[in-house]
Order: sequence, then C-alpha cells, then structure tokens
Amino acid sequence: MLRQAVVLVGGLGTRLGERTKTVPKPMLDVGGRPFLDTLLDELVRYGVFDEILLLAGHKAEIVERHYAAAARGSTRIIVSREPEPLGTGGALVHARDLLHDRFLLLNGDSLFDFNLLDLIMRAQGGRVHMALRDGVVGDRYGRVVLDGDVVRDFIAPGVGATGPVNAGIYVIDKSVLADITMLPASLEQDVFPGLTKFSALRGTAYRGYFIDIGIPDDFARADRELRDKLRRPAVFFDRDGVLNHDSGYTFETHRLEWIEGAREAVKAVNDAGYFAFVITNQSGVARGYYEEHHVVALHRWMADQMALIGAHVDAFEYCPDHPEGTVARYCRPSDRRKPAPGMIIDLAQRFPVDMTRSLVIGDKPSDIEAARAAGLAGHLFEGGNLETFVRQRLIPAGQA
Repeated sequence: MLRQAVVLVGGLGTRLGERTKTVPKPMLDVGGRPFLDTLLDELVRYGVFDEILLLAGHKAEIVERHYAAAARGSTRIIVSREPEPLGTGGALVHARDLLHDRFLLLNGDSLFDFNLLDLIMRAQGGRVHMALRDGVVGDRYGRVVLDGDVVRDFIAPGVGATGPVNAGIYVIDKSVLADITMLPASLEQDVFPGLTKFSALRGTAYRGYFIDIGIPDDFARADRELRDKLRRPAVFFDRDGVLNHDSGYTFETHRLEWIEGAREAVKAVNDAGYFAFVITNQSGVARGYYEEHHVVALHRWMADQMALIGAHVDAFEYCPDHPEGTVARYCRPSDRRKPAPGMIIDLAQRFPVDMTRSLVIGDKPSDIEAARAAGLAGHLFEGGNLETFVRQRLIPAGQA
C-alpha cells in the first residue's frame, strides 16, 4: 500500500507579483488560512498516508518554521529544502533518499477534489499514472491525448485545444528518477515526453472541483470560494450490521465478515464527493470484552481493506461507554452513544459537513433516532447489497 504523499512547494510564483516575494505561494492565505494547510488536511482525511514530504525551495525557511515538528494526527510531515531551484524533477532527485519506492506527488499550488485512492488503486504496477481534469474550458492549460489510459501526446495551450488537462497529481515509481540525467529538470518537459514513447505514462480523467492559485484571477477566485467548495454532504454509516455482519462484539479481524457491497458502497460515497463517516457504539469496551486499542486496530485494518479498492472512511467514531458497563471508567451514560447524536455532532464540528444533504445509514432504530436528533435523514438497512442501497440514496454530483 502506498503510504507517502510528496508535495511540491518550491516554485517562485512570479505571476502573483508582490505576494510571493516574501511568502512561498502555497503558504499564501486563501480562504482564511495557508493554502498548503488546506491541501494537507485533504490528504490526511484519506487515512492512508503515514508521511507527507514537502519539497521546499523559495522561502523554504517559512515552510520549515510553519511545519517544524508538525504532524496531522498520525501522519508525519517532513520538509526537504532545495539548495537552489532544481525544477520539479530536480526536487525529487535532491530528495531521493527520503522518497518511498512509490509515492503520490502533488503540486502545492493547486487542489483537485476527486477520490485520490481511485487513482492509487488504478496505478498498480505502472511507472507514472497521472490524474487528469476533464471538462476544463479555456485556453490556459495544455491538453493530454489519451488512448484508453495510455498517454500518447501533450498539446500545448492554445485556441481550440480539447481534451483533459494535467491536474498535477501523479502516482510515481521511484525508478523514474533514473531518467533524470541533468539538473535542473522538469517532469512535465524532460521526463514525461520520453515515457510516452514507451507507453509508460498512463492517465485517468476525473471530474471535480479544481483550482490553481498560480495567477491573480484564480487566486482571487480561490480566496472567495474555496471554503464553500470543500463543504460537502456526508454519509454516516453504522458499522456492525451495515458495513460488516453483526456477529456480536466484533473486535478481531479474522471474525469480521463484510456485508455484500460494503466496501463498494463506501467508494460510491467517495466518488460522489461525500464525506464517509463511521459512527458505532462499542459497549464491548465498557463490558470488558475488549479494549479501545482493539477497536482502533480493527478500524485501521478495515481502512486498509477499503483502500485496496480505492475506498476510504474520513473518520471512524466510536463510543465505548455504557451505563451498565463493568469497567469503571466507561460505566456512564454518554451523549455520544446512539440514539444520542453526539458522534454526528462532533464530526459536523470537525469537518465542513453540509448537513442539509447528509444522511445516516443504520440497521437499528437507535441509528434512525440519532439521525433524527441531529436533523438528518435516517435510512434503515435491512440486508442485501449495501452498494445498491447507498447508490439509490446519493445525489449525483452536479445535481445538488
């Protein structure tokens, strides 16, 4: 499983004029906070990256200071500083010893809201697999010529150019660095054209919100709209009886049996641009059947199993408490225990959730009561294929 994300944050940002003379472009305030902070939060919510490596150049000391000894949850943040401008390819060569064998690479001055794990899942085995943005109008961007998923050519920006555009997000095999023989070097100009000759460059086109803050007009647009664009509806899944069969106080991986279509249902939620959350009562902790670390370990295993098909849960929430528990510190009522809505409310405060379009899927009346208490629609799942059940209740992107 790919565990490293690498972000290019070293460009000069000259098209933004005075703004970037003293501040690196990705560190500029967009929507009330540094743009790079928003980008990192979007990466971390996938739950698969153990490490984010920032390749800094221009005004690198600001990046280093901001992220000194930083982490996002369990995700480490490391900064690699270029001694001089080396280009996108040269930055990777300079950081060679810090790179994993396969990694996700992103531009630090753009954000593309699509399911990153779908790209990672499709990129198994190739040298480079790029994310492309479909449906872009205008002449600012060059276009990519695809034959299936094989990139055949690049068309320079210009009037009348059609096709998807390079979104600046790639799954890269570290072996590509062997193709870089001179510095500075650009991936886009010096490496990718050579890969096309051997059908070694692949791409997949996606739809979703895309913003590049590299020019003044788009920077201003991002500042106006980014926060609202990242607000999205959510599906709150109960766990036992919805994602997995309820075998009674499940906490061991070998005892977990997925509901038919469960992982695919989560991916459908991801692909539709919703948050996917799990809200589960785990009174087995209060009753002494298992401990909290068992719950956390099981959820990490579930996340890894979902990632194999390009699916992810943005957050697992659980309540270990029960008023009749036998373990003293958990023997208590809790407003997080369903049918109380505490877990839903906590998630809505931590994430930019559009509650007006969100829903809860559960298998018990207590799940539906929790939904109602939070002001959400609740849907009772009584068995069958969960993906089919979920798809019937999602609002397709663009129709909200």
